Amino acid sequence: MYRVAENGPRSLPKPSLDSGREVARAQGERARREPGVASASHEAIQPGTRRRFTPAEKVRLVKAAEAAIASGERGALEALLRKEGIYSSHLSTWRRQLAANGESGLAARKPGRKPRLDAAARALLAVTKENEALKHKLRVATAIIDLQKKAHEVLGLTLPELPEDLS
Repeated sequence: MYRVAENGPRSLPKPSLDSGREVARAQGERARREPGVASASHEAIQPGTRRRFTPAEKVRLVKAAEAAIASGERGALEALLRKEGIYSSHLSTWRRQLAANGESGLAARKPGRKPRLDAAARALLAVTKENEALKHKLRVATAIIDLQKKAHEVLGLTLPELPEDLS
C-alpha cells in the first residue's frame, strides 16, 4: 500500500499508485459491515396523532378526579391518570378553565392570535375601501372631463349641448 521514501528512514510514506483502489475497497467493506440508511429497508411509519378531548370528556375526567380524591384511597388519582393516559397538568388546566368559564371554557380553541376584527368590522372595512377607490376614480374622471373642456376651448371647437336633466 505505501512505499517508504528513499531520502531517509524517518520521512513520511508516499502513497503507491494502487492506494486509491485500496481506499475505495476498504470503504466498500466498511459500508457492507455497517448498515446505513441507504442499505436498510425501513417501513413507512405514520406519525402519531395528538389526542383531542371533547368538553364532555374533560368534565367527566375532572369529576372522576374529584371523586378519586374524595375517596381518600391512596394513589387513586394517580391510578386514574395512568388509566386515562393524561397528565396532572391537563387536569389542573381543565379545572382552571372549568372554574373560569364553565363548560364552554373547555371547548377547543383555534391556535394563534385572535383576529383583531370580527366579520362585521371586516365587511365595513371592505366597503370603505371600495368607496374610497370609487371616489378616486370619480376625481380622475372629473379631471379628464375638465381637461377635455379646456382643450376644446383652446382649439375653438364647440361642444355638443347636453339636455338640462343630464347636467
